[in-house]
Amino acid sequence: MQQTPQIVAIGSDHAGPALKEVLIAAMQAAGHDVIDCGTDGPASVDYPDFAAAVVDQVLTGRAAFGVLVCGTGIGMAMAANRCPGIRAAVLHDTTEARLTRAHNDANVACFGARTIGPETALDSLTSFLATPYEGGRHERRVAKLSAADAALRAS
Repeated sequence: MQQTPQIVAIGSDHAGPALKEVLIAAMQAAGHDVIDCGTDGPASVDYPDFAAAVVDQVLTGRAAFGVLVCGTGIGMAMAANRCPGIRAAVLHDTTEARLTRAHNDANVACFGARTIGPETALDSLTSFLATPYEGGRHERRVAKLSAADAALRAS
């Protein structure tokens, strides 16, 4: 991981602690500050609780990005995307990681501990954290997402 150091919040459910620890070690080795929002073991927990903890760190500005890990990444992404201002994506490779940052201004990366290997997850996270949002032609679409978020908050 060779990018500008960031503050990154990370959380997992009971399926993800091993992958979460690999990602934390790599981010710290690259100079990132990491906020670990749990969980740390295999005891069954509810993924929305850990998604909410990471999302809170991102929305309050304590973290620039969030990382979530569950069995498939899908549950965490669904939970995170319920929060206005969050654009979470399940990542399977570096292309998805790069494009979701560049085109969608995603701020939360989700991984499936049962569906992706640690090397691919590390490569994808490196790409995600290093890729800037392009804006330009993508701005109109991201603005529509932000407008939908504002409408949800107003209701």
